[in-house]
Amino acid sequence: MRHINRILICCFILGSILFPGPAFAQRRKITVKLASLVPEGTPWGAALNRMAREWGAATNGEVELVIYHNGIAGSEGDVLRKLKGNQVQAAILSSFGLNSITPNHAIMTLSCPFLIRDNAELDLVLKELKPELETRINREGFFTLAWSKAGWVKFFSKAPVFVPGDLKRQKLGINEQEPALMDAFKAMGYQLVPVAMNQVLIYLNGGMIDAVYQSPVNVGGLQIFGVAKNMASINIAPFMGGIVMNQAAWRSIPERHKPELLRIAKRLEAELDTSIQRLEADAITTMKNYGLIINELSPAQEQIWYDDVARVLPSLLGSAFNREIYERIETLLKAYRSGR
Repeated sequence: MRHINRILICCFILGSILFPGPAFAQRRKITVKLASLVPEGTPWGAALNRMAREWGAATNGEVELVIYHNGIAGSEGDVLRKLKGNQVQAAILSSFGLNSITPNHAIMTLSCPFLIRDNAELDLVLKELKPELETRINREGFFTLAWSKAGWVKFFSKAPVFVPGDLKRQKLGINEQEPALMDAFKAMGYQLVPVAMNQVLIYLNGGMIDAVYQSPVNVGGLQIFGVAKNMASINIAPFMGGIVMNQAAWRSIPERHKPELLRIAKRLEAELDTSIQRLEADAITTMKNYGLIINELSPAQEQIWYDDVARVLPSLLGSAFNREIYERIETLLKAYRSGR
């Protein structure tokens, strides 16, 4: 009898080695390093930290999301190279970064000046186009986890700006990493001066530029409004952000975990939309309390801006912006505006 028991025990051990069950299976831990240029103390930073905790909990520790905040992984160009080389597996990219990994300027078309004019219009456009834009990103070797509206780009200037002529008399600082917007403003006849983000305040104080276009959150954080005290009320373009992974990293995650990880990312996307809008409104209020002057444009003055960009758009479609995507957005918004 003891002999039989020993045989059974040996068979059980051998079977456990050859066919391990849940109790004996070796869990494979997957580490996903995510690079972010955004400061950790912002809503984006807090959301990423929360996402890391929730991914760990949802996978019982099998997927570890490690966040590299505050740009420590390098510039957006550096991050893209590391993402393609799998040195990092995920990243937050601006609309300019997202545009650089998709052909034909499809994503950059969302930021065509004065095309999309408020949050309601942006929601409408994204509902229609986001699945297609994600498909375009995914075809290039990436996987889109989440998007977020990151506020609106506005003009900040030393002298008041109400119509294009007011701005054309001032030197406009422009980021060379944004060639589509540079082409658009150049075609409209602005005096452009290339300037890096971290040099804007130096250029303003030194008189090398008189105006910039930035999101109010950036302007508040960098104290630009202390010199460029005027903000035109008109929205130039939405500023988008997105979280992407490279396809190799996404494929390495077990299929059973993917639906829940995506659900967490999409929930944080919705929360970020609300918090970013609140953050932008708070930034403008705070800057007003410290001397920012808002130049409130009339509908007639806003129309002058729209007409000014419409004059040069034919030369930009197909080069700076995607013609097909532009025409689809324009058709969608014309129908929406006529029904308002």
